[in-house]
Amino acid sequence: MTASEVIALLGTSADPPTCGHQALLEGLLDRFPRVATWASDNPMKRHGAPLEQRAELLEALVRAIGDPRLELAQELSSPWAITTLERAEQRWPGAELVFVVGSDLAGQIPRWKQASTVVQRCRLAIVPRRGWPLRDAQLAALRALGGRVDVLPLEVPATASTEARRQPLCDQIPEAVWPLLLQHNLYGLTSPV
Repeated sequence: MTASEVIALLGTSADPPTCGHQALLEGLLDRFPRVATWASDNPMKRHGAPLEQRAELLEALVRAIGDPRLELAQELSSPWAITTLERAEQRWPGAELVFVVGSDLAGQIPRWKQASTVVQRCRLAIVPRRGWPLRDAQLAALRALGGRVDVLPLEVPATASTEARRQPLCDQIPEAVWPLLLQHNLYGLTSPV
């Protein structure tokens, strides 16, 4: 690894992984030389499945994408971004880390544990999500904390894990994830056929 290596970091609840997650991961692979992802417990959310099972679902999606530049790095998982960044810095010393979040989280970041340290230790990349407009005031607040912020112009389908749990549609959940959802009887889902 060279000191100039750039790694995009995407933690997600993956509760369950949706086609939006797949499109986001594929979009990140178009823009970054390496992408690491993991299932996480967001302390501001209530999760529908245990972390271990959500990690297994995300791993199935990563395998289905099948790009060697994409890896499941579950050991980065923490409810706290600062802990995740510390772990990533230990794993990839000298790499430029790009912490990726959806626009739905942009307003929460200033309230994160050690938020100013988080945004100063990495580059922050925000992906717009339909229904969650990114406001100039949110970007200004992140920059005021010392953050280097990029807005990524990615096309991500308007799918959300919350909706997929409530009313699952075949086109919301990647094909590779369905067998595990059914095997573990998660979210009360039945066959996608």
